[in-house]
Formats: sequence, C-alpha cells, structure tokens
Amino acid sequence: MLALDPKIAVFDCDGTLWSGDAGSAFMHWSFESGLLSTDATARLNGRYNAYKRGEVSELAICGEMVQVYRGLPVSRLRQAAADFFRDHIQRNIFPKMLELVAELERRGTEIWAVSSTCDWVIEEGVKQFRIPAERVLAACVFCENGNATDRLRDVPTDEGKVAALARVGITATTNQPDCAFGNSIHDAAMLSIARSAFPVNPSPALAEAAAAKGWPLYYPAGVAPQPLPPKSVDLPPS
Repeated sequence: MLALDPKIAVFDCDGTLWSGDAGSAFMHWSFESGLLSTDATARLNGRYNAYKRGEVSELAICGEMVQVYRGLPVSRLRQAAADFFRDHIQRNIFPKMLELVAELERRGTEIWAVSSTCDWVIEEGVKQFRIPAERVLAACVFCENGNATDRLRDVPTDEGKVAALARVGITATTNQPDCAFGNSIHDAAMLSIARSAFPVNPSPALAEAAAAKGWPLYYPAGVAPQPLPPKSVDLPPS
C-alpha cells in the first residue's frame, strides 16, 4: 500500500482501526452508566433489538443511536465519549493500523475517518491516530445552545459514506482516494470509489464482495480470518 504513495486515504473506524463496534458499545455503556434516562434506554434498546432481527435498517438505527442524546450538553457527551473510549476501546486499537496511519501522516497523506458511529466517540478515538476532528465524517446531529438536538446532520453508512466524502470534494472522479480501508459490507461503496481498496478484518459479506472484485484482505495481528459464507464466489485454483 505504501508503494502507492497515496495522497488521500479514507478509513472506516470500528473494526478497521480498532476491533469491536464502538457505536453499539457506547450505546450500551450509556444505558449502564446512567447517561441516558430509563425511558430513552428502553426505547432505544427495543429499536436496537428490532435492528438485530432485521426489522430496522442500518441507516435508521445509526441515526437513532445519536438522536437519543437529545437535550444533553455536548460538553457532557464529549467527556462521556472520552471516558468510554479510554476505558473500553483504546486497548483494542490495532497496533499495525496505528503504525500505518502514522507513516501515512509522515508522508503527508490527507487522511479522513468515515464512520456511522456518533461523532463524539469517533473524534475522541481518532485522536490516538492524530486525525483532526475536521477530517472526521461521522453520525452527528445539530446542536443548539450547547445541547444536542435530534435533528440529524449526517449518517455516513453504505452509499452515505460516498455522499459524505463527496460533500468535502472527494469522489471517484475528483480528488479520488488513492486507498480506502473498511471492514464491513457497509463500507463497500466507499471502498469502490478508491483507486485501491483494502478490506481490513472483513465481515463475511465484505470478504465475499472482495473476492468478486479482487481486493486483497488484511487481518491485523490477533484477528482470525472468518470463513466465507457457503456458495461464495469461486476463486481460481492457486
């Protein structure tokens, strides 16, 4: 990848820069810590369970997981995100991905983080990678008088990741990313607009899509490759 001498690189975060899903983990931590009210917890927990059953879309649940903090001071949410990331996610950062991003920064690569997890958590997490907040495109709401509202600004998932990048002038034809990194099928659209795609610790669905497109797979240390689902794309014999 470094031989490509990339000028622009885009990264998903959960499962790509660190293991696990910080979005759902922050939601459950918010339940357990008392950050959310009992009513809000019951309502969102019900919706998340419906999502797990396939009754709520990825786009909808990612939006609701940031809208639920309506009325809370942004300063409190940022402190909560910092505490949560430090205590529960920071230890899961992939050392090789940290090393890679540091090397790209040293070379002057323009780096973007694109995630459907709330911006408070992602902005806190990518501080470890020295990615500034202005280069973060994440699920977010509008804020008024220092408090979060439930009016969505963006939910970058699936084609929404491509749309979020387009709004900052990065497309398949203009300022095309030289490389893109993601771990889930919800990153596939973003990976497709890059000159070179790098699925990291891919989900079975993304691994299958990568096989069809000829994308190489990368498994950071400590991550076991997951088998492709049955009847996946046939590969030529080695």
